[in-house]
Amino acid sequence: MEKIVSLCKRKGFIFQSSGIYGGINGCWDFGPLGVELKRNLKNDWWYNFVQTRDDMVGLDASIITHPQVWVASGHVENFHDMLVDCKDCRKRFRQDHLETERCPDCGGELTEPKAFNSMLRTRLGVSDDSSVETYLRPETCQSIFVDFKEVYSSTRVRIPFGIAQIGKSFRNEVNPRNFIFRSREFEQMEIEFFCRLEEEDAWFDRWQADIWKWYLDLGIKESGLRWYEHPKESLAHYSKRTVDVEYEFPFGWGELQGLANRGTFDLTAHGAHSGKDLSFFDAEKNERFVPTVIEPSAGADRTTLAVLCDAYDEEEVSGETRVVMRFVPKLAPIKAAILPLVKKDGLAEIAEELEKKLRRKFNTYYDQAGAIGRRYRRQDEIGTPYCVCVDFETKENGTVTVRDRDTMEQTRVPMDELADYIGMRVSFERD
Repeated sequence: MEKIVSLCKRKGFIFQSSGIYGGINGCWDFGPLGVELKRNLKNDWWYNFVQTRDDMVGLDASIITHPQVWVASGHVENFHDMLVDCKDCRKRFRQDHLETERCPDCGGELTEPKAFNSMLRTRLGVSDDSSVETYLRPETCQSIFVDFKEVYSSTRVRIPFGIAQIGKSFRNEVNPRNFIFRSREFEQMEIEFFCRLEEEDAWFDRWQADIWKWYLDLGIKESGLRWYEHPKESLAHYSKRTVDVEYEFPFGWGELQGLANRGTFDLTAHGAHSGKDLSFFDAEKNERFVPTVIEPSAGADRTTLAVLCDAYDEEEVSGETRVVMRFVPKLAPIKAAILPLVKKDGLAEIAEELEKKLRRKFNTYYDQAGAIGRRYRRQDEIGTPYCVCVDFETKENGTVTVRDRDTMEQTRVPMDELADYIGMRVSFERD
């Protein structure tokens, strides 16, 4: 894990937020490579679960909502962690994270548990007298329930259908840890799928299969994934059933995505608190009902971390250690690096022109500094799947050498076919 964190900082994937001021715990900035990696991940999720389906629509709701949203959802009453303090070193811990009845740091005596609501408060208004207290959303799903009637009325979708959203959420975590795994500001990729009660089990199974397949398509090894079924006694107040996809990080197993059957809890609660009818009217059957909700909810940051951990590899090549980030090509921040064999004899000019043409199709990088082997290693370390070498043969017949990151095999490809050659290998599209 230390190697991965070091590489992320050194190569521009992820930085500590506000680093020049000493950083802020639980907050992270995605650098030039990290923002491309996470964007590719989110785009792939949207492509597979929204764009290519005829039963899905999208939403991008505001981060700040009416405070009554969180009363109706149960967050004000139920969104608590039980905390204990050490009487000696004064450190604070979540009770459910402790394995002993003593302080894990100094062995001191702990206080009695106290409830702590982990929503982040904010105020709306220009003065203390007129401002209203509300919250930065702790999850993205509630705005989907609040906008449910607006969505189906404006789009004329029919049940079963889903509403998808990607967006920021905020939780005042007591003990942020494990790099970007547990943060105070994070991004969710969430779906609320509305169906009839009699179809809920079938749709739950179907979503479970689709979710599993998506993680495998990200290149994550199946041996590092598992399902965890929450026991009934530990289910959230809204859940009829919840299963989690977990990944085996270097620090242990951790949740990537939850799949929950939320029943009719949310639409019923918001309908009661707002006084608005949030039922669905089926014109064909002349029937009105409150649909059941199946919720796939994935963490974009956690999944990005899993991709980073699973891609990291070291191998011996010619007596040296080669560090390789083996991202599947569709997720790689840079798809192809264009490298002139040498700077002179017009090769650099050809390479620069080629790179400008290719960047219109996908992310590229130009590098002419240092020996060609060293440049290959630099691209391996950031996961670039293809390196294109412009050499003297290029001037003779218009072909370039394409080097594969994983196999290190080299193939001659005509320059006018290069965009298609690489493009078809880095696309989101499936056969």
